[in-house]
Amino acid sequence: MSEEKTRRAPLKFLLDNSVFLIAGAAAALVWANLDKAGYDEVMGKVLAGEGSHAITPRFIINDILMAFFFAIAGKEVWEALLPGGPLSNLRKAATPLLATLGGMVGPAGLYLLGCYYTGTMDSLGNGWAVPMATDIAFSYLVARLIFGPGHAAIPFLLLLAIADDAAGLLILAVFYPQGPLAPVWLLATLAAIVLGLFMRRLKLQSFWWYLLLPGALSWFSFLEAGLHPALGLIPIIPTLPHAHTDLGLFAREELGRKDTLNEFEHWWKNPVEIFLGLFGLANAGVEMSSVGTGTWLVLLGLLIGKPLGIALITVLGQKLLRLELPAGMGFRDLLTVGMVAGIGFTVSLFVAAAAFSGESLELDAVKMGALGSFAAAFLAIGGARAMGIRPGAASSETGKQEASSEETAAEETGETETGDESA
Repeated sequence: MSEEKTRRAPLKFLLDNSVFLIAGAAAALVWANLDKAGYDEVMGKVLAGEGSHAITPRFIINDILMAFFFAIAGKEVWEALLPGGPLSNLRKAATPLLATLGGMVGPAGLYLLGCYYTGTMDSLGNGWAVPMATDIAFSYLVARLIFGPGHAAIPFLLLLAIADDAAGLLILAVFYPQGPLAPVWLLATLAAIVLGLFMRRLKLQSFWWYLLLPGALSWFSFLEAGLHPALGLIPIIPTLPHAHTDLGLFAREELGRKDTLNEFEHWWKNPVEIFLGLFGLANAGVEMSSVGTGTWLVLLGLLIGKPLGIALITVLGQKLLRLELPAGMGFRDLLTVGMVAGIGFTVSLFVAAAAFSGESLELDAVKMGALGSFAAAFLAIGGARAMGIRPGAASSETGKQEASSEETAAEETGETETGDESA
């Protein structure tokens, strides 16, 4: 058994650290810079169909395979709303939710401001949502590297990122339709939800039933309704039999749960990592010469707008609404979380592809910004070190607060340092 684990260790490392996505994106960059025409020909090759229903490698990857990526993201959002989940108690979630708002308004606002001052509102304005994204997987990995496991900043970042994902999914559906809207097809989405609930009432436990029947119907209804079909599996996620409580984002205890929804995630988690590698290959193929105004606007939003928006609106919440950061977090930790959240990468690439028509100079420039957002990881690591944040160490602000609390408690009980020592 130990030999089998040893054999699987390299593959597990690749899957757990999003190496396939990085490799796919790197391969696409190299390929496009060596033979852009060949890259575009392969990814855009029509395999079947025609017009808006043409099936190309990029369509298969972006619209079909990525539906499973967004379904897992939707599963995390849904579970976060269940009793015990981080979004179930609005009072506890208020501060990170407010930070999420700042992390969306800040980047979008700076991006649009940049468009206005550079006179590119007509050509680039539609990409305002690109710098709003936060890549959960990469931000989580970088946060663990900076803070170490167990730091209060990590669940704060995860909650912020999952709320960001929820808002991002809504923005994709509402603001970036993929064709002429045909709302009547959403009746088929409703039918898929009803069918899923009926199947759950029949106690069907295999997730394959839900994918092949209501899932396929919901995906097709999104395609025909003009919404992005990659979001098509999300409506049926709550219909899968699931536990009625949540144990927390990325909680190890979740691995032991055998309900249908968790079985769905356990089965698809590793294939989705492969799909993300294909996504990187299909979408990151831009020439280095594509760097332009769109690149700098996306980077402005992600690298500056994210930490600025998150920090400012959270501080305002503390001052005006008496909200508090979680115990164990100080302002420096908050600022570092903001910098880590500037890694848009996967979702930013996806939104860029949805916001701009294919093979356009604007799309390539904006994609370069999405790819460049990985620089946020190095900025966050460097910034954290400069501010004295080390893995496993509590923030100095927290230490001061705890010391102050202890002194106050001692004064109230009449204890002195001498008394403490003699005790």
